[in-house]
Amino acid sequence: MFEGFPKKSVRFLQDLNKNNSREWFEAHRADYDAYFVEPAMQLIEALSPVAASLDPPHHAVPKVNKSLRRIHRDTRFSKDKTPYHTHMHIVLWTGDHPNRSAGTHLVLSHDHFGFGAGHWAFSSEGLERYRSAVQDSKARGQLETALSEAKAIGCTPGDPELQRVPRGFEADGAIAELLRRKGLVAMTHDKPKPDKRLFGPEAVGYLNDILRALSPLNRWINRYVETA
Repeated sequence: MFEGFPKKSVRFLQDLNKNNSREWFEAHRADYDAYFVEPAMQLIEALSPVAASLDPPHHAVPKVNKSLRRIHRDTRFSKDKTPYHTHMHIVLWTGDHPNRSAGTHLVLSHDHFGFGAGHWAFSSEGLERYRSAVQDSKARGQLETALSEAKAIGCTPGDPELQRVPRGFEADGAIAELLRRKGLVAMTHDKPKPDKRLFGPEAVGYLNDILRALSPLNRWINRYVETA
């Protein structure tokens, strides 16, 4: 039963941030298991009833590399060779794979807690469907409503990936801003400090409210983008 993150979870992340090496990690693997993996698994299990009740259902799978993303970094193509992420990343996803579908993300670091929803990069076919949808007034209205609900809890899209509206499209204002995107994610940007509710019995209710508020955005993406 999840009764909130132990304060030692934050301490582990703080220490890892200062000692990001394989030697330190192996010496503190017991802390990783006790204060990172175990509470994350308990939380994912606790969120699963509400996650399953959403439209569409969100998968909450208490396994490493499923809902709990791997702490090991892929450094093959990065100049940063530090071996570990210094945050806990939990994802509740809606499609066939957490990396290929819309989902809600919860990220706990030693000094902030962030969350958001959506899909970072649409497939080429999905991008075509997305661009068609944002030009449809009904679909766009539903998206604007979903984004308003996300904004109410502090989640907004970042800057569009494209500098200009794609060739073949004519639009300005809000429609142009949407057309300049290659994916759609609404998330916290100001790195808010972890809410005290995360460390007590109110944690599950607090996080369930976040799941509910962000589910309309994932629903819109599933309805208009990820369904052929």
